[in-house]
Amino acid sequence: MSDLALSVEVAAPAGTTWLALTDWERQSEWILGTTVRVVSGNGRSVGSRLEAFTGVGGVGVTDPMEITNWEPPVRCTVRHLGKVVRGTGTFHVHAKGPTRCVFTWAEEFTPPFGPVGRLGWLLVRPAFAVALRRSMRTFATFAENYEVGG
Repeated sequence: MSDLALSVEVAAPAGTTWLALTDWERQSEWILGTTVRVVSGNGRSVGSRLEAFTGVGGVGVTDPMEITNWEPPVRCTVRHLGKVVRGTGTFHVHAKGPTRCVFTWAEEFTPPFGPVGRLGWLLVRPAFAVALRRSMRTFATFAENYEVGG
C-alpha cells in the first residue's frame, strides 16, 4: 500500500466547500489535467459510480470509482476500481468556524505491477504530490468563489 495525504485551508464555510468539492463535473476546473463524470447513481450517495480521466490529448489513465462512504458535509470515500489505480481516496472537510475550513485529500492505493510498480511510485510520488498541492490551492480559490450551478 502507498499513501499520500495533503491539506489546504479554505476561506469558505464547510458546507460551501463540500458542495464545491462534490460538484464532480466541475472538478476539471481545479484538478490538473482531469475530467470527472457521474457514470451511475446520483453522484451523492453510496453506490454511485464516477469516472475520472487524467491525461493530455486523449493519452492518460481512466479511473473508475464507486462511492463507499457519503457523510455530507464532512467526508466522501471512493474505492478506485481500475487496473492502474486501485485503493481508496477520501475527501474530508473539517470546519474551523463559520467561514473557514480545512480540506484534506488522502489516497491509499496499491500500485500496479508488483515491485516494479512500487518502485515506480517512489519515483513518481514527488511530482504527483506537487501536482496535487497545486490542484488543492486552485480548489481553495474555486471553493471560495463557488456558486451552486455556476
